[in-house]
Amino acid sequence: MLSKLITSAVRALPALALLAGMSATSVHAQTAEGYWQGVQKAGALKCGAAVAPPYVMRDPATGEYSGFFADLCKEFADALKVKPEFVDTTWDNIVAGLQAGKWDMSLALNRTPARAMAVQFSVPAMEYQISLAYNKANPKIPAGASTVADIDKEGVTIAVMSGTAQDKAISSAVKTATIMRLPGNDETRLALTSKRADILVDASDTNLLLTQANADWAVAFSPTPALAKQGVSFGLPHDMAASDVEVVNIFLEEKVATGHVDELIKKAVDQVLKGSN
Repeated sequence: MLSKLITSAVRALPALALLAGMSATSVHAQTAEGYWQGVQKAGALKCGAAVAPPYVMRDPATGEYSGFFADLCKEFADALKVKPEFVDTTWDNIVAGLQAGKWDMSLALNRTPARAMAVQFSVPAMEYQISLAYNKANPKIPAGASTVADIDKEGVTIAVMSGTAQDKAISSAVKTATIMRLPGNDETRLALTSKRADILVDASDTNLLLTQANADWAVAFSPTPALAKQGVSFGLPHDMAASDVEVVNIFLEEKVATGHVDELIKKAVDQVLKGSN
């Protein structure tokens, strides 16, 4: 009888150990600090910011950030009751910096499968697509151009910001034309206006700013088929818990649904156009 009792007790040990482990895990999960609670303790929300008007803009004189994604960073910081802190970066480094923990979220990041293997995304704040801007007097660009093939010719130079979603998209589509990769939006625009480049590849809303400010010579078209059509979101750490991602999603969903994001976009566009006049 004693032998049977000992055998039964031994058999029960693994199950008891499993239950004990589950209980400990549950208690830890309930008391563990969430990501945003850690940000609140630090007192600042760090946002990785690469310049791309009207998404993110930086005043070179004051260092102040604006643009509708910068505004969303400020508003999310306000929701957390902390200060927003912008960390200047480039599009080549905006994912790597987030992976390295240099900031809490990346601003205006296009959702792509390759990036999703390295970081997480919030729900989109807006939809993004690519357009091609050019000087309508440029004889290299055929009238009625509507596809990438129409401009993918020998002697055509295409300017694009290095490391961006548009860089990856145009690089995979172009076979013959020369691609000029430059570090920022100012450099790509200057390349087009100085005629060092024939085409400027950028987000359609960014190119819209260019054509509105230079209606006498600048035109743009969105190629068919589309080079890219993606959501533009906050980039978040890859290991962030789903409950913490949901905090950002709820914040953004309300801003989009109430039309507030549209208001921020209009404000940013007006700011850019005012500055270009």
